[in-house]
Amino acid sequence: MRAAVLHEIGQDKLEVLDDVEAVGFGPGKVRIRVRATGLCHSDISAMNGVLPQPAPFVPGHEGAGEIVDVGDGVTGLSVGQRVLVCWLPACGACPACKRGQTQLCLAGFMNAGTPNFKRPGGDVFGFAGTGTFTEEVVVDAGCAVPIPDDVPFDIAALIGCGVTTGLGSAINTADVAAGSSVAVIGCGGVGISAIQGARLKGAAQIVAVDPVESRREAALRFGATEAVAPDALGDAKQRLTAGEGFDYVFEVVGKSATARTAYETTRRGGTLVVVGAGAMDDVLQLNMFELFFDEKRILPSMYGGGDVLASYERAIALWRAGRIDLESLITHRVPLADINEAINQMRTGSALRTCIEI
Repeated sequence: MRAAVLHEIGQDKLEVLDDVEAVGFGPGKVRIRVRATGLCHSDISAMNGVLPQPAPFVPGHEGAGEIVDVGDGVTGLSVGQRVLVCWLPACGACPACKRGQTQLCLAGFMNAGTPNFKRPGGDVFGFAGTGTFTEEVVVDAGCAVPIPDDVPFDIAALIGCGVTTGLGSAINTADVAAGSSVAVIGCGGVGISAIQGARLKGAAQIVAVDPVESRREAALRFGATEAVAPDALGDAKQRLTAGEGFDYVFEVVGKSATARTAYETTRRGGTLVVVGAGAMDDVLQLNMFELFFDEKRILPSMYGGGDVLASYERAIALWRAGRIDLESLITHRVPLADINEAINQMRTGSALRTCIEI
């Protein structure tokens, strides 16, 4: 079967091969025929080594498709069922799950060290234990979440990561207050979803911050009240908050420099929400006096900061009701053979989300 493979960490391009085989099928597993997958910035981060991932590997973790085989002991799933891929399934038994913090369950991460694929030359891993830049993938049954028939595969794929992460950061993690002021730094698919979440919660001012003009223009269509380039954020802070800072600032880039800017743009007593996934050696520096004196809340948001399955259902309900726009998040579509075109679109910022149709 075909799959897009990164041979070594640090390479800029993927190679689409037709000699890849999905492995690991057996009890507790399902085989999924992937129909659509989104390119998330985390895939790029894994390719360049920002996020740890053994290689060679098949990127992709934001996918949807149909079940083509079900292993022994799997209940609630059947051949032909339409599913989205959950890259962080909850085991239901660990301390985090028992506390209701299923987004912090580590069971899914344990799969990242087990090869999902093989080629004549050896084993191939799947990013985050999945790997959806492929025609078929074998995953734990918990990674396959049934979707209603009226949800298209491309929409379901987005809900599998970017939409859930962005919406959840505003709704679950920040619990944005109605009438508040918000700034979102980084307006790709996740940042735009955070903007939609802040709008749903009733924020009065939502400032989108991004260096790419097309993304700023898109942010206004999705609910931002103003969109500025990074060098104009200080002026927006002065104009809109009299220099005090915003009630909520979302960092959706994953770099210490933008996190520091976000901290400085947050008002005293306000909330900084860290959504971007960054590198282990990229350190955010805060001095102990400002940390105490400013009383700013720093809230990381992992996968939207809430129960993932409930977040999926909420996103679908909001989409059905027309309260969030998911179709317009997909600005580009490419076949798997042109996956490197999608990567260029992500790197240049020309795309909010590119759907890879398989």
